[in-house]
Amino acid sequence: MNSTTCAPLVEAASACYRDSGRFGWHFARGKLAGDPLFAAILARGLLAGCPRILDLGCGQGLLAAWLLAARALHAGVVPGTWPRDWPAPPPLARYTGVEINPREAARARAAGARLALAHFRIVEADVRHADYVESDAIVMLDVLHYLDSASQERVLAKARAALAPGGRLLLRVGDAAGGIGFALSRVVDSMVALVRRRRLIRLYCHPLREWLGMLARAGFSARIVDENRGAAFSNVVLMAHAA
Repeated sequence: MNSTTCAPLVEAASACYRDSGRFGWHFARGKLAGDPLFAAILARGLLAGCPRILDLGCGQGLLAAWLLAARALHAGVVPGTWPRDWPAPPPLARYTGVEINPREAARARAAGARLALAHFRIVEADVRHADYVESDAIVMLDVLHYLDSASQERVLAKARAALAPGGRLLLRVGDAAGGIGFALSRVVDSMVALVRRRRLIRLYCHPLREWLGMLARAGFSARIVDENRGAAFSNVVLMAHAA
């Protein structure tokens, strides 16, 4: 999953942010090209067979843009070649994003207006208080550690209740037992929070075993999808299904 493979996808997915200002477009290009999870979602079919997706803490809606660009590339609508060893992209039919930051929610809505998806909705709300629509997949990437422990438990319980039969929860968390990699990722997350919310906020992180225990208490059976923490960071991708 090198940069050459993903370049057509990055170009197609970031195109809807061109009119969102320099920050929105450059952020989309940098994040989609630099975060390996986006490519892994497609290459490993992590959202395969999930037409209804709820994206909690969606930011500017990059996941929707990415999945729709993948559909377009796979169908030959945009230039580029779909990798032979990748499964077909998810048949996205409904995307609901929840985002607390007004500026990012606005960029997500503006991008959504340019996407070929009739059922696209951005809810500007705190994930702790938003209503969750029934979904085939719920995605939470680098979200839970911004919530206190009690709120983490409640959000996971809400996610479990909103999943359709056979649905899945895809999340990325920081492993507090990850040593220097965790310390570095915590600094980066704090800086992200400062940029997005214009204030430092406390992070609530746990060792991986405690995250797995929390998922079990919420009614999930979870497995590690990716424990390759990458360059310096201590992030783990988990896939959870109803137990």
